[in-house]
Amino acid sequence: MSLLTAATVLTGCSSTVTDIKITMATGSEGGVYYSLGNGLADIWSGRLGIARPQVVQTAGSKDNVTRLINDQAQVGFSQADALEGMPGSDRLRALARMHDDYLQVIVRADLPVTKLRDLSGLRVSIGAKESGVEIIATKLLQSENVTPQAVNLGLDDSAGAMQEGRLDAFFWSGGLPTRRITDLTKGLGVRMLDLKDELLKFRQQYPVYGSATLPASTYNLQSGPVITLVVRNFLLVNESMPDDVAEALVRQLFEGQPDLVKAHSAARTIEQRSAIETSPVPLHPGAMRYYRETKV
Repeated sequence: MSLLTAATVLTGCSSTVTDIKITMATGSEGGVYYSLGNGLADIWSGRLGIARPQVVQTAGSKDNVTRLINDQAQVGFSQADALEGMPGSDRLRALARMHDDYLQVIVRADLPVTKLRDLSGLRVSIGAKESGVEIIATKLLQSENVTPQAVNLGLDDSAGAMQEGRLDAFFWSGGLPTRRITDLTKGLGVRMLDLKDELLKFRQQYPVYGSATLPASTYNLQSGPVITLVVRNFLLVNESMPDDVAEALVRQLFEGQPDLVKAHSAARTIEQRSAIETSPVPLHPGAMRYYRETKV
């Protein structure tokens, strides 16, 4: 029995969420998942009167999905592509579609790197193992037959290694802006790669991805705006979560959204109408009940 199920107290014909215990799988400390996770923890504890959820740093999407499947977490963030082919992922349900992640390929500005193919032979981090970053980076590099000296580093370690001169470039997939990259661009000359030449073929291979323009103003990039990949993000739970609990969490996600925006500006893009677009993951029945009640 999961922590949520065990701790939910039944009173008459309805359940209460007062005594639930939640562990939330997020990502690296410098990433958007972690900021939003802490924001949600404050909202849920303050508005529902529950113990503040434990916000756990993880390697990212694939790690989060594994933890949810194995009941090591009750709530977690994941990119849509991380669920493909994961055994047990059919047990997961979505509370909402959240913000979209932008693929960000960061390179040192003093290197003659302007295209993805220029990364061949360079020291490049493709993201932490079990992360959504690793999934996208691996697919994209293979699609273009680019062969860098690849290493697996998370966001904070990638930024630190670049600052120390041990890394030429790194991949990151996250909401805008990502605080750790903002800090990096202030202290080191970097540019981001434009992927418009690679997108057409890649998106034909992998329709789960979209494309969008990353504005130069996001990080005050001197190299101008770039076109890159985007991928949807979901807030996920296990199918065993009681309906009343799921409904309460979703309700407070939206009623507390002004506070969530204070935790990270990416929360501004979360909308009720698009929140139900979680295919191929079914919405949790409790979440669906909330959306129907609010006539989404």
